[in-house]
Parts: sequence; structure tokens; C-alpha cells
Amino acid sequence: MTYIMCVFMFGLVLGLIVVASNPSPYFGALGLVVVSGMGCGVLVGHGAPFLSLILFLIYLGGMLVVFAYSAALAAEPYPETPGSRPVALNAVGYLVGVFLGASFFWGGWFEGGWVTVDEVVEFSVLRGDTSGVALMYSAGGWMLVVSAWVLLLTLFVVLEVSRGLSRGALRAV
Repeated sequence: MTYIMCVFMFGLVLGLIVVASNPSPYFGALGLVVVSGMGCGVLVGHGAPFLSLILFLIYLGGMLVVFAYSAALAAEPYPETPGSRPVALNAVGYLVGVFLGASFFWGGWFEGGWVTVDEVVEFSVLRGDTSGVALMYSAGGWMLVVSAWVLLLTLFVVLEVSRGLSRGALRAV
């Protein structure tokens, strides 16, 4: 389980480097999806699978809206790819910074943070997120419905705005 958590953390850092070093919105949005998935995997490993699912769905819903808007505004015929020279140099610079920071903090305050939820199962009586699920649906269920409605409305507004005056319903006949 610790090896899987290391893979999730490594993917999280690599996804953040892709987001930070990419000028193209296409690959930046792809990096954000990877970061979202890896971060939710870290949450699952530490004992919050329902929180991870909710964050993943809400975050990806928001990312679809942002991606649609940014892809419509910055439609390039030949965008910068992660393998091109300036993007690769930025990524190498970020990797060097991450490794220098990791070597500075190696063996420090974060040593106890690698204990995953399956390794302490004999001490747990109740999962932490099961009571949170019941509370969220009983006290905040209406807020989930309102949030879903707002995300859907925002998607339609962004799609209509990004379509422009030439092809939308606002076209002068």
C-alpha cells in the first residue's frame, strides 16, 4: 500500500509540473485532470474514499467548464506540446526545484505521514467518512443539488459565450 501511495504522490508532483510548465490550455487541462485523479488516490489511501469521489466529480465538472472556455478562447492550430523545447526546459527547472526541496526536507517532519489507512485497521472502530456521508446527505443534500444545478448552468453559459455572435442564438438575421 505504501508503494501505491508513492506512485500517487509521484504522479501528483509530475502532474503539477505539467500544469505549471505548459502554456497551452489543452495540455494544462490534461495535467489538472491527472493531478485531480492522483490527489483523490492519495485521499483514498488515507481513508476518505467518499470525500475523494465527491471532490473528483465536482473538480472534474468545474474543469470541464474551464477547459471548454479556455479552449474556445485560445484555439491554436499548433499548440505547444509537453515535448517541445521551452516547455521541457521549464519542466526540468521545476523538477530540479522539487528535488532540491525534497532533499532539504528529507527525514524531517513528514515521516509519520506515510501511514496508510490499511496499516492501522486494528485500531479503528468506525470509518471517518461514513458519518460524514450521512451528515452531508441529511443536512447538506439540498446544497449538493444546488451545486450541480449551478455547474450545469455555468456550462451552458460558457458554451454560449464561447460560441460567439456568428453562430449563436444572438445572431442578427
